[in-house]
Amino acid sequence: MMKLLLILFLLISIGEDCLAQQRGKATFYAKRMNGHKTASGERLYNDSLVCAHKTHKFGTLLKVVNPANGKEVIVKVIDRGPYAKGRIIDLSIRAARELGILSQGVGMVEVSVYRKPTEIPYLPEDYDLPEIEIEATTGETIIPQWQDSVVVGDSKKKK
Repeated sequence: MMKLLLILFLLISIGEDCLAQQRGKATFYAKRMNGHKTASGERLYNDSLVCAHKTHKFGTLLKVVNPANGKEVIVKVIDRGPYAKGRIIDLSIRAARELGILSQGVGMVEVSVYRKPTEIPYLPEDYDLPEIEIEATTGETIIPQWQDSVVVGDSKKKK
């Protein structure tokens, strides 16, 4: 029974990664779509790195690779589509240009979910912090600069 559960868990884990990767044809939006609202409510701009995908949630970052030349780009899903047979993703003009498929019109790509690398910030042990000297005085008050002078007409006069 335990082996069966382990195998089932592995198949589900592997299956999600396989479904997250796609290989197929990519197209790009027409120039006239610049400024139009998409299915997510965001506006499409030709110079942004965005895309349309049928199944991924809005806001998902996708890594799109052109296997013909090795170029890759990270795009954000803001729209639904494409609905043409055999197409898996619609790219913005800038994304298509960076992948090198702008002149072809349609290009083969590999699409996978982009997971940001997680880096844990730390302070090295040999890092020397600077010493800060703070001197406190009693009885003196600091007057803000805006209270230091009074505006009369066009000229400032000291109190």
